[in-house]
Amino acid sequence: MVNIQEFRNAQRADGPATVIAIGIATPPNCVLQNTYPDEYFRMTKSEHKIELKEKFKRICDKSMVKKRSIYVTEDILKQKPNIGSYMAPSLNDRQDIAVVEVPKLGEQAANQAIIEWGQPKSKITHLIFATSCGVDMPADDYQLTKLLGLHPSIKRFVMYQHGCYGGGSVLRLAKDLAENNKGARVLVVCSELSSVVSFHGPDETNIDNLVARALFSDGAAAMIVGSDPLLDVEKPLFEIVSVSQTIVPDSEGVLYGHTRESGLMFHISDRIPKLVSNNIGAILLEAFKPFDIKDWNSIFWVVHPGGPAILKEVEEKLALRPDKLRASRHVLYEYGNMWGASVLFILNEMRQYSATHRLETTGEGLEWGVLFGIGPGLTVETVVLRSVSF
Repeated sequence: MVNIQEFRNAQRADGPATVIAIGIATPPNCVLQNTYPDEYFRMTKSEHKIELKEKFKRICDKSMVKKRSIYVTEDILKQKPNIGSYMAPSLNDRQDIAVVEVPKLGEQAANQAIIEWGQPKSKITHLIFATSCGVDMPADDYQLTKLLGLHPSIKRFVMYQHGCYGGGSVLRLAKDLAENNKGARVLVVCSELSSVVSFHGPDETNIDNLVARALFSDGAAAMIVGSDPLLDVEKPLFEIVSVSQTIVPDSEGVLYGHTRESGLMFHISDRIPKLVSNNIGAILLEAFKPFDIKDWNSIFWVVHPGGPAILKEVEEKLALRPDKLRASRHVLYEYGNMWGASVLFILNEMRQYSATHRLETTGEGLEWGVLFGIGPGLTVETVVLRSVSF
């Protein structure tokens, strides 16, 4: 008789899931934050709203963002003017763009990751595609499979509407797939065109919309994840040690988005930074308890850059050194808040910085680290990572 336990054990990998390659991509339309208020009010034919424009300038000045990539341009608004008109019916126009362009941007990031990985596409066994932009059938996982020419029997997963914690969610799923399917190589893609689904003209009754317009941006990131890397042909970057998810207590209603005929509308409470910082200590203690780590300055940090206030509150609450959130601030400064793709951009920045500065590990010289995806709910995804020595 077949021994079921032996059969199950033979299906599983020996080692932990490992990030083997990373690729990133952004749309070609890059906007500078110091000139964007003028551009935004001109594009939306709102230049007569002088006081609101001055308020938006102040929000942009405090955003800690230098530049961002945004798919929506003035030419697009001329073709589809309802996208730029506050509360005008525009869902069909947004869908027409998103269902085509979201997988295309994901394809660019995926190709970068595959090239870095250096193995044929035929060795990709699983695909995870995450986005909060556009919903269609067949979904983006199917579309990307066709764009990349992946094997038709690849095992596909699509994750919709996770927002800013999506980058942590994909790592959680990728870990399970890689460790429970011996030899698996998982292509992970987060592709976000937030400007397409949530771009609105300014309105005095909705300041949250101005905050979103000052922070949100577009981008895609991809990774190859697998256990037991073949060290002669694959170069591991980070081990995914453990994963968890938490709904922050007393946070219901502080961050949500509703999709209506006018597109995606956000509510963003100013309570979010305090809620995150007040609960992050307990989350850390639980995550690192098995490894007996309590010195938060001894680990490297990958925190979703939801905005400068979140990073500042976390830094102060945990008495972190200024360099601990360097990578998160760098991505916010150079790219803005790309929702789920952001933390994967930060991982990419961290390993590149570590290599350029000839540090001992991919985690800026440190062994252990943590990744936080923070998004609607208020939901926190926590990923314990181990860096790899160069």
